Amino acid sequence: MHALKKTRPLRRIVLASAATVSGMVLLLSLKPHTSPALAVGTRSPVPSSSASASAGGSARGSAGGSSSSSKSTTGTKTVTGDSVQTRWGPVQVRVTVKNGKLTKVTAVTYPQDNPRDQEISSYAIPQLRREALAAQSAEIDTVSGATYTSDGYRQSLQSALDSAGV
Repeated sequence: MHALKKTRPLRRIVLASAATVSGMVLLLSLKPHTSPALAVGTRSPVPSSSASASAGGSARGSAGGSSSSSKSTTGTKTVTGDSVQTRWGPVQVRVTVKNGKLTKVTAVTYPQDNPRDQEISSYAIPQLRREALAAQSAEIDTVSGATYTSDGYRQSLQSALDSAGV
C-alpha cells in the first residue's frame, strides 16, 4: 500500500507540510558565516607597527604567514607568529620573550567579522593568553566553544616561540 494514495488526502497534507517545514529549516540554518565583503576579498593587510596592534588587538587581515622579529640589547625579543587560517578567519599571535621567558602574548589577528565572532573572541583570547603565559609554551588547552580559534592561536603561538628560540 502506497503512503500517498489518493484515498488518504490527510496523510498527503501532513507529509507535504512536514517536508516543507524541514526544507525551510535547512535553508534558514545554512547561512554563510562570513560577510559578503570578505568573500570578495576586501581585507586590508595587518599593520606592521606594534602600536596599532596593541590598541585592542583588533587588527584584521591575512598576513600571508610571515613572521617578523625585533631584538633589543636587554635580551628582549618580540616575534610575530605565522598567520593561521581557520574556518572562521585568520589567527595570528605576537610574543615577547625576555631572557628566555615568555612575558607577553598578544593576539594580532583573530575572527571578529560578526557579533558572534566578537563574543567568542572576547572570552577566548584572554583565556588563551593567560594559559600561554602560565604554561610558558604552546601546550595549552582548547577553550570550549572556540575550538577553531584555539587551534589557530596554538599554531601561531608555536611558530612565534620557534622563531624566538624558546
